[in-house]
Amino acid sequence: MKEKTTAEDVDFVEDPRYRQCNKEALMGLGLGLLNLLWWFAWGYGAGSQSVQNYSYILGFPLWFFMSCIVGAVLFTVLAAVMVKKYFQDMPLGPLDEKKQEGGR
Repeated sequence: MKEKTTAEDVDFVEDPRYRQCNKEALMGLGLGLLNLLWWFAWGYGAGSQSVQNYSYILGFPLWFFMSCIVGAVLFTVLAAVMVKKYFQDMPLGPLDEKKQEGGR
């Protein structure tokens, strides 16, 4: 009969890159939710009034211009800044023993 392996039997070392990956994933999720909030606020906030009361920018209704055009440009720039400033380039292969202990 084969013995059951327990957590104490396995010499498991958590990869230190997981912490950075989780941080980057949460930042990306936050930016995506902020983008959705921006789009929703302009699209349904300014777009819920009567068509006769719309303001226009470059021939687009204000709600469309702000939610779709400005929002796309703004959040593309914010994503680029976030990647440049907060994301880290890291190898995807296995780590040697020194890096597994928390070194970079």
